[in-house]
Amino acid sequence: MNKIEHIGIAVKSLETSNKVFSKLFGKPHYKTEMVESEGVNTSFFQVGSNKIELLEATNKDSPIAKFIAKKGEGIHHIAFDVDNIAIEIERLKKEDFIVLNEAPKIGADNKLVVFLHPKTTNGVLIELCQEIKE
Repeated sequence: MNKIEHIGIAVKSLETSNKVFSKLFGKPHYKTEMVESEGVNTSFFQVGSNKIELLEATNKDSPIAKFIAKKGEGIHHIAFDVDNIAIEIERLKKEDFIVLNEAPKIGADNKLVVFLHPKTTNGVLIELCQEIKE
């Protein structure tokens, strides 16, 4: 794993939360993107060399809607940049981590993504991200 790619924060409203985080960071978000396969709208902020991803559910069955219903708004996941997501999946499975989606999915911000189950990572949902090379 190369670095923290971003921290994902579940929010009820992107519109409201974009205003809050714009005030906090002293600058506006730099992009929004819908990920239909996950039922989520995202908004990204660049803070120094780090990114913050706000996540808003687009339907009541999305993982973000379920997270907010259970835990409320807050940190949803920490994402790590990797060079080769397939190799990382195999390595982590051998180390007894539970991979939630065996095959990488296309996520926001031009990334292939996979998630690790929080019960194998001390309660933290971990996302692995690999830049999609064109």
